[in-house]
Amino acid sequence: MTDFDTLRQAWLAHLASERRLSPKTLEAYGRDLGQFTAFLGGHLGGAPALADIAALKPFDLRAFLGQRRRDGVGNRTLMRQLAALRSFARFGERTGKFTASAFAATRGPRIGKSLPRPLEAKAAKAITQTDIRAGEEREPWILARDAAVLSLLYGSGLRISEALSLSRGQAPKNAGDTLTVIGKGQKTRMVPVLPVVIEAIDEYIRLCPWRMPPEGPLFLGAKGGPLSPRIIQLAVEGLRGALGLPSSATPHSLRHSFATHLLGRGGDLRAIQELLGHASLSTTQIYTRIDSARLMAAYDAAHPRAQR
Repeated sequence: MTDFDTLRQAWLAHLASERRLSPKTLEAYGRDLGQFTAFLGGHLGGAPALADIAALKPFDLRAFLGQRRRDGVGNRTLMRQLAALRSFARFGERTGKFTASAFAATRGPRIGKSLPRPLEAKAAKAITQTDIRAGEEREPWILARDAAVLSLLYGSGLRISEALSLSRGQAPKNAGDTLTVIGKGQKTRMVPVLPVVIEAIDEYIRLCPWRMPPEGPLFLGAKGGPLSPRIIQLAVEGLRGALGLPSSATPHSLRHSFATHLLGRGGDLRAIQELLGHASLSTTQIYTRIDSARLMAAYDAAHPRAQR
């Protein structure tokens, strides 16, 4: 292997063991550096060595980003790819392998901040109920399972990955129970579980035909293995038509709904930050913009002087 390949493997191992990035992020970062390496092969006329990386100029990085844009890649992906390359460059500097200022000096594309799109409270509640799917040719335990997962997303503000990572032994049993959730960056937080959510989980466990050891996953697929997030995504896609919901209705929109509805009922912003597991309050503050936007829309629709 070249010195570049050796450092690449050490960087990915560092991201996995010390930074504890998710497998999907690791896969994306590895792919991003691979695409950059392939670009440099043509740009420089051969496979790059670390000395070539150190000699790069902002022009070279802009050329790569320009090539990716011509390939149809959007701004968000370009920003992630630049973040991956900067991470690799910082690792190279910390390990004393090379120093390259071009990565920090290269500006990425601007990304407009879009607001999360929560569901109305009535729709969010309906998604978590089994009777809305009663006509489907699905086994009752599967309908109960999907309802239990979606109830957790809306009732406790979990990410779908967090809900599906729960073990059977973590299932809440009594009113007032909490869940210990491991979120992004392996950060642990405690979230309360509503009685209605506990009832949904209990009903699923009662109907589930598969053996569920305490250390095994709480939510199982049709064949008894771990449940795939795609199954829940497909369940929500099917509910869009039944409830007349937009394409923005996804499992993750239930997490947005959780935060928005809490804030709309007077919830404390810092408490919501802790419940969501956000590292920064500024991330949570985006929900205040949603609430303000909804208030202004209601004002424009109802106030007599707003009518034209």
